[in-house]
Amino acid sequence: MTPAPVISNSSPLICLERIGHLHLLQQLFGTIIVPPAVVREVALRTTLPTWVEVRVLVQSVGPQVLSASLGAGESEAISLAIETGTRLLILDDRPARRLAQALQLPVLGTLGTLVAAKRQRLIPEVRPCLDLLLQHDFRIARRLYEQILADANEPLP
Repeated sequence: MTPAPVISNSSPLICLERIGHLHLLQQLFGTIIVPPAVVREVALRTTLPTWVEVRVLVQSVGPQVLSASLGAGESEAISLAIETGTRLLILDDRPARRLAQALQLPVLGTLGTLVAAKRQRLIPEVRPCLDLLLQHDFRIARRLYEQILADANEPLP
């Protein structure tokens, strides 16, 4: 039996690519599944690697997702997660995360991916990655920045 897929929205792909750590997704999860809307969003900024698989939705976006006023990528990623019984949905947008959690989907974001990578010893430290993300206009509240460092067992600034 094939394990349930890991599905990603565009922002984790784009952010991790910008800081040179897109490969962490493959190292942590193997193949990553994305819907067509995510491909369109990412194509403006980068080329997806071969281990990212595009999967078209069998059913149209569900009414719960449409009513949430999310972007096309978030809506399709959440819909695909529901449709496939995903083992993990990777996305950063707060309203999208709230909806996914309300739908009882397992959610991880870019920052959680970095913490997981450190725990798996794929990167030595999270802090330099956080600082690079900040340089690329990724917004991280000070409190969240400190929480991520604490989760990664790294000293606070």
